[in-house]
Amino acid sequence: MTSIPVKSENPIYVLMISMHGLIRGHDMELGQNADTGGQTTYVVELARELAKHVDVERVDLLTRLIQDPSISEDYALSEEPLGDGAKIVRLPCGPKRYLRKELLWPHLDQIVDKCLHFLRQQGRLPDLIHSHYADAGYVGQQLSLLLGIPQVHTGHSLGRPKLERMLASGRKPQALEKQFHFERRISAEEEIVKHASLIITSTRQEIELQYGMYANFGHARFSVIPPGTDTSRFSPPSRKNPESSVQLLVDKYLAEPEKPLIFSLSRPDARKNIKGLIEAYGNSPELQKIANLLIVAGTRDDIREMEESQQEVMSDLLFDIDRYDLWGKVAMPKHVSQDETPELYRLAARRRGVFVNPAFTEPFGLTLIEAAASGLPFVAPDDGGPRDIVGNCRNGILANTLDSSDIATALLEILEDKKKWRQRANNGLVGVWRNYSWASHVEKYMKEARRLLRRDKKRLRRQHAIIQNDEKSYMPLVKIALVSDIDNTLVGDKLALKSLTKWVSEHKTKLAFGIATGRPIKSAVAILKKHQVPIPDVLVTSVGTEIHYGKKLVPDVGWAAHIRYLWRRDALAEALAKFPGLTLQAKENQREFKLSYIATPDQIPPLNELYDYLHEQKLYAQLIYSHEEFLDVLPVRASKGHAIRYLAYKWGLPLKSFIVAGDSGNDAEMLVGDTLAIVVGNHSPELLHLKGQEQIYFAHKHFAAGIVEGLKHYGFSVAEALKVSKKEDISHV
Repeated sequence: MTSIPVKSENPIYVLMISMHGLIRGHDMELGQNADTGGQTTYVVELARELAKHVDVERVDLLTRLIQDPSISEDYALSEEPLGDGAKIVRLPCGPKRYLRKELLWPHLDQIVDKCLHFLRQQGRLPDLIHSHYADAGYVGQQLSLLLGIPQVHTGHSLGRPKLERMLASGRKPQALEKQFHFERRISAEEEIVKHASLIITSTRQEIELQYGMYANFGHARFSVIPPGTDTSRFSPPSRKNPESSVQLLVDKYLAEPEKPLIFSLSRPDARKNIKGLIEAYGNSPELQKIANLLIVAGTRDDIREMEESQQEVMSDLLFDIDRYDLWGKVAMPKHVSQDETPELYRLAARRRGVFVNPAFTEPFGLTLIEAAASGLPFVAPDDGGPRDIVGNCRNGILANTLDSSDIATALLEILEDKKKWRQRANNGLVGVWRNYSWASHVEKYMKEARRLLRRDKKRLRRQHAIIQNDEKSYMPLVKIALVSDIDNTLVGDKLALKSLTKWVSEHKTKLAFGIATGRPIKSAVAILKKHQVPIPDVLVTSVGTEIHYGKKLVPDVGWAAHIRYLWRRDALAEALAKFPGLTLQAKENQREFKLSYIATPDQIPPLNELYDYLHEQKLYAQLIYSHEEFLDVLPVRASKGHAIRYLAYKWGLPLKSFIVAGDSGNDAEMLVGDTLAIVVGNHSPELLHLKGQEQIYFAHKHFAAGIVEGLKHYGFSVAEALKVSKKEDISHV
């Protein structure tokens, strides 16, 4: 009887985030689409294994909830247990249907907001946020900035090296951007590299040659932790050699099934270079004579129903099989479940075959570890992960996978020497146990996590206390919040403003009224009094760097402590003084957490150049350009948008209950995401890119009249939240 490990005195809570693909805890549909592959396996198994550690209380794996009749209902479940202490949490994000990862970017702010609400309901914040790939990295960074929790990140693959390879192959930049949205992805990766407290890679080469391509490379802390594999699933074949259903599935394609198997397993993706493998096999009579070829390239019912890119790959495979007349020598089963995959490795090992990964590049190499754990030697690209695995396991050969003849030579070398085959198979089994077991991976992971949490212990304790000790809601009866910019949004139309303030006053027991402005607090109060606007319940001022409450203007000291992170005001002012076209605004517009400039449009350099210069000086800030004449420099955690989300968490009020109104670029961040947004008719051109986004209403009327128009647009939701009829709601405005 095995004993259950007793948890330590202060076990941690890890929030893992993996946004794209089809993620579930059983029968993972690897290869079902281009986004469901090795990363899917890794994140599920890591969550499950990490939760078993004595220093871990729970692991939540956050992903996207998908309601799509073309896929299993499993992906529409809000929660799915993965074992003791671990579960998958699915939150809606964007359209209900499945989306490939490149189309998720416009919806990621929404998942940030929904995650904040989810965490509030848990009653406890995570100790670590671990994000996977660039999309989840963006989500994790926003949560990390808002909550003051360290971010751990695993890239899995990176945009810059991928773009460079595709351009080198002759693809056009415009076509690549349209298909893959590289600009957004690489920008997010740059910010992740700058912000993350720890970046985990599988190889040293990944750090030096891939992350080394990023401008912010020197800012991050890296740790090489090789991926783990489940040695209870992937194991060598037994001596009994039983006939299995998997064997029958493969052998029905083959004229001489007893020959060794060359086994390849990947998604039907052009980058996986299955075409190069067919070419290597088709041009080698020696390989065809001594071995069969088994290709598992995802699952399919009808190739014509697959994604367009997958259709192209699969069609090419069939054409090439026919071209080289390989019928009876190649098996390409249509359906292979996750549970059947280990038996495929064992079948190939039983027949003294070889596993081959013919991909152009391989940063990770999970299938190679699975092959090694099954006693199966491999051929793999001379790149990244395979180099480390061969070095640790001594069970494979590296090949130039850009050259199909080199693939064929490597395969023959392994298949023709039976003595060396056995030696490589045994080396792989020992090497995996020593270097790539989940126990080894998790222990290295927790060593890094403890080091990280010790380093941030004082900061975390302070920030958690700021939020968690304030359980008493500031306004316990509030059901909805209206937060508006002042200049050119709230003020400018006296009659409309009077109607709006009357409506606010009549619903003050259920409605919180707030302003979010670039003005400092004294200036904001002065202009509100001038226009006879009652002092709001909450005042977000100085472009989101200060929060005050009520008539007494009580400062939120927690917010100040939260945004102080990495802020070096004097050094920033000194650095920016070197640029023409930037003139400091009047003294009253400068604040502890804000530098404000008048910017001459035809003289100042582009914002990305300013960012690059500040990064070179190891300075961190947000640059917000508005009205085509003002530049505000803020801490990385400060903005109107971050302030709104902080308030939502602190009040326990869902972001969908926040109606926000603005007119310029410094309002943009609070307008996106899960809030109900109103852009007034007199808005600046800087906001035009938000047109057509979810929950952003562009009013026709100007100033407060535009807010009134927006309230009517959201009238049903507002009326429901305030528990009044739609008719009554509109009549009051």
